[in-house]
Amino acid sequence: MVKMSNPTYLLLIAGLPGSGKSTVARIFAEQYGGVHISSDSTRKAMNLRGHFDPDDKKKVYLAMLDKARTALLAGQNAIVDSTFIYADVRNAFESVARACGVPFFWVEMRADENSIRERLKTPRTDSEADFSVYLALRAQSEPLRAPHLELWSDKLSLEEMVQAIYHYTLSLSASP
Repeated sequence: MVKMSNPTYLLLIAGLPGSGKSTVARIFAEQYGGVHISSDSTRKAMNLRGHFDPDDKKKVYLAMLDKARTALLAGQNAIVDSTFIYADVRNAFESVARACGVPFFWVEMRADENSIRERLKTPRTDSEADFSVYLALRAQSEPLRAPHLELWSDKLSLEEMVQAIYHYTLSLSASP
């Protein structure tokens, strides 16, 4: 593992199911250090698999916010992956970063719909999403308007994406 030299930060990796966000987030955290916080893993740990009503979603996001805050206050980077389809949820994470006095960076993971359809045919450890869930979330998704790095997981290798994120966070951290 290579520890990043820039100060503590919050890295937010957004994307629809099957876009590659959890894989990229996990590998990035392993290579560059930080606490990986996944909405799917958090939901699973809270015994809320299959529970997607607004109250249960809120419980999961509050737990994720708490984990991110705890990591940041301990001087650890927090790498959070979730669909982040709603602006109010994104704003809550940005607010935690501001309250902790750390920068935050957005990455949006994307992939061609056919690639996503194929990926979602294979069961994954933590995610329950299938292609119908992808379609429903895509229809509800509010655009990510904050400055962000967009990566196409069906066009780049995992290493290329991890390196792109590293250079993105490094370049923004060095900006005045």
